[in-house]
Amino acid sequence: MNNASAHLTNWVSVASITLLLTACGGGGGSSSGTGTLNLGITDAAIDNAESVVVEFTGVELQPAGGNRIVHDFPTARQIDLRALTGGTTELLLDGVVVPAGRMSWLRLKVNAERDVTDSYIMIDGSMHPLWIPSGETTGLKLNRGFDVPEGGVASFTIDFDLRRSVHKPNGLDPNHILRPTLRLVDGNTDGALTGTISETIIMADADCAGDPGDPVGAVYVFDIADAVDDLDGTGDPITSALVPNDGVYAYTVAFLPEGEYKVAFTCDADIDEPDKDADTDPTDGPVDFVEEYSVTIVAGKTTAQNF
Repeated sequence: MNNASAHLTNWVSVASITLLLTACGGGGGSSSGTGTLNLGITDAAIDNAESVVVEFTGVELQPAGGNRIVHDFPTARQIDLRALTGGTTELLLDGVVVPAGRMSWLRLKVNAERDVTDSYIMIDGSMHPLWIPSGETTGLKLNRGFDVPEGGVASFTIDFDLRRSVHKPNGLDPNHILRPTLRLVDGNTDGALTGTISETIIMADADCAGDPGDPVGAVYVFDIADAVDDLDGTGDPITSALVPNDGVYAYTVAFLPEGEYKVAFTCDADIDEPDKDADTDPTDGPVDFVEEYSVTIVAGKTTAQNF
C-alpha cells in the first residue's frame, strides 16, 4: 500500500462520517480475553473563535462479531476543543477494560441540538449554538477499525479539525453547524512536527500582520502525493496548525501517523473558508503559500521543519 492509500484509510472525511441509528445490534462470539483502551481527543485549531465546546455523553464500541459496548459518562462532559491544540489532549476513555481483538467502529455520543447551547461556539464574546444535524440521536461514528491487544493497551486519539468542521450557513442564525472532519490516530505509530516561521517571511507579507496573540497564518500538512491546496473540498490538507503572532512564530502539529508528508505555510489562513473555492466564491479569498517542504514523520519522534 502506498503512502497516499495508507493515509486515506486513517482519514475520516466529512463524507465518510456516518450517522448511526440508535438501534443496538449484536450477536456472535467475542474473544475471551480482554485489553485496555485509552481514547483521547484533540483539535487542529480554528482561527475565528475563542472556544468551541462540544458536550459528550459517552462512547460506543462495536467489537467484530461481538455485542456492542456502551460507555456512558456519569454526567455529560463539555469539552472546549479549541483549547486542545499543539499536542494537548483530553481523555474520553481512560484505562477502560474491553474485549480483546478487532473493533469494527466507535461512536461518539453528543448533545448538539439546534438553538440549544449544550454545544456552542464563542465568537467575539458571543455564544452561538453549535448544531450537529441528527447528532443528538445518532452521534458521530468513525468507521475505521482498530485492534485491542489481549492483555495489552491500545491508545488512540481522535483529532477534530475544527477549521474544516465549523460552518455558518445562511438563514440559520444564531446557529453554527459542526460537520466534523476527524482522524483516528494510533498512539503507537504517530509522531509530531514542529518548527518556526522566520521573521523575514512574516515581515515580508502584509497578510501576516495582526494583533498580538492572533495567528499570523498557518502551516498546512498534506500527503506527500498531494498538491499544496487550500480548503476547497478537493485535495485538502490532512491537518493544519495556527502560528501565533507572538514574536516567536512557532507551530506544532501532533498525532501524525509515521510516513512522508508535504508542508507549506500561508499568511492567508484567516480567509480560507472550508468547502469554498476562491475561483467561484467571493467569500473565500485566494490563498498563497510561502515555501514548501517534504518531511518524514517517525513514530514516537518529533520532526523539526522551519520556514
